[in-house]
Amino acid sequence: MHALEKAFQGLRKLALTYPETREDHPWGESAIKVRGKTFLFMGFGEGKLGLSVKLTHRLEFALQYPFVTPTRYGLGKSGWVTAAFAGKDKPPVDVLAAWIDESYRAVAPKKLSAALKTPHGNPQNA
Repeated sequence: MHALEKAFQGLRKLALTYPETREDHPWGESAIKVRGKTFLFMGFGEGKLGLSVKLTHRLEFALQYPFVTPTRYGLGKSGWVTAAFAGKDKPPVDVLAAWIDESYRAVAPKKLSAALKTPHGNPQNA
C-alpha cells in the first residue's frame, strides 16, 4: 500500500473512533462529522492526499508548514486549514492526528468534547 493511501486509511479510521461520528461522501471526498457538523474533510486519489481541519490552538503553527494553506471558500477565515501531499511525500501522521483531535474538539458539542480528557486515539496506529 502506498504511503499516502496508508496515511489516508489510518487517519480516516482514527477520526471515526471519536464519539458520535459518521462519514458522508459529498463531492467524492470523505466528510467525517459529529452530530451533523463536519470536523474533517479528506480525499485520496490519483496519488494525492488532502485533508482539511478546523484549528483553534495550532492554527498559526500549522500555517508554517509548506504543505498547509488556509482552506478555500472562505473557510480559512474561520480557522480551517488544508494539508496536501502528493507523490512520495510522507505525511507527518502524528501531527495530522493531533490536528484531527483539535478539530473534533472545536466542532463537537461541548459535552462530547469535554468527555475526552486526553488526546483521543493513538497517532502511532494511524
